[in-house]
Amino acid sequence: MHHRPVVTELRLSAFGAHRGAVFALGPVTFLAGPSGSGKSQVLAAYGALAALGAGATLEEAFPDPRGRVPDRALPDGQGRRGFRVGCTVDGPVGPVRLDLAVQAEPTLRIVGERLAVDGQILLATALRDPGRRSVQASWLTGGAVGVTRAPLPDDRLGTALLPLRVAGSTAGQRHVLAAAEQVVVALRSVFPCDPCPDRMRAPVPQGEGRLLGDCANLADVLRRTRHECGTRHALLAAAARTGCAGPVEGLDVRAAAHGPVTAVLDRGGAAPATELGRLGAGELRFLALALVLLTGPGVLAMDPAAELLSARQALTVLAEGFDRDLDRRQCAELLRLALLSCGRGHVRLLAAAGETAAAAARVTPGVTVVDLTP
Repeated sequence: MHHRPVVTELRLSAFGAHRGAVFALGPVTFLAGPSGSGKSQVLAAYGALAALGAGATLEEAFPDPRGRVPDRALPDGQGRRGFRVGCTVDGPVGPVRLDLAVQAEPTLRIVGERLAVDGQILLATALRDPGRRSVQASWLTGGAVGVTRAPLPDDRLGTALLPLRVAGSTAGQRHVLAAAEQVVVALRSVFPCDPCPDRMRAPVPQGEGRLLGDCANLADVLRRTRHECGTRHALLAAAARTGCAGPVEGLDVRAAAHGPVTAVLDRGGAAPATELGRLGAGELRFLALALVLLTGPGVLAMDPAAELLSARQALTVLAEGFDRDLDRRQCAELLRLALLSCGRGHVRLLAAAGETAAAAARVTPGVTVVDLTP
């Protein structure tokens, strides 16, 4: 049993190129396979569930729903097509299963949702009247009533809405709330990340120092970590000595009182510092990913569950193109940092990787490799 809610299994019953796919997720999980094998679709499914858990609408979570319909899927007699995704969240309640059926055509809507623990259904929804923008929901109440039935919106995750609808006055209701909270906490603790070197080169305005998913504001975040997170900043500087060419004494920033921020590599001694904008794409991606693995939710542009202490939550990083532009030395160092950070239980990593990182991961203890090779 996990003390912090974490997603331990992702199910793509019918999603894009995946049918009946079940992926076991460990603290460090790499998705391996050739181009077109569906690595990005796995990350997209996880990211969409995370968005729904945070309160997003279906349209926000699935901006291209038709692109998620299984390949060559034919519409039924009413012209309907859709997809199915789900996950298992382990935590204090035990393994909680969430499964979702989504209609993509002709109208985007949820047509079925199920929340279950040990085979017991705690929440079930179904589309009863296509003319109404709601689904009929029933959840466990316990006692003399048994279950409670009420309509829920067909464009939002019902599990995330349960704390607003369930009173918690019976043991059954408290069980439902505990399971729903476990799922929502795990799904909200997600940071999708795909560093874009071209957006990281120019000086950036001073802000609140929370890293964006494309890491374009890396310099501003380094400004913050340099002053507020001395230990983590020192670890990042140490990693830079391995991942960046030439001597590296540290990471520094240059900024006027309220002007733009420029990050630099301190080369030591009398040698002039090197602006990060002059680094190669691999070096910039390395620094950004190392920062993500070494930091926490407070430094990332994400919205974890505020009602739960951060020590009781585990951050999950979804990394697209983990080893893109990186050499073997940089990949090995990032893998070391991932195992170091994830080994403490506060961080988990799910990354789509090319053959360079996948080959190293396959022979590294503690790393789960999901091979999507057809």
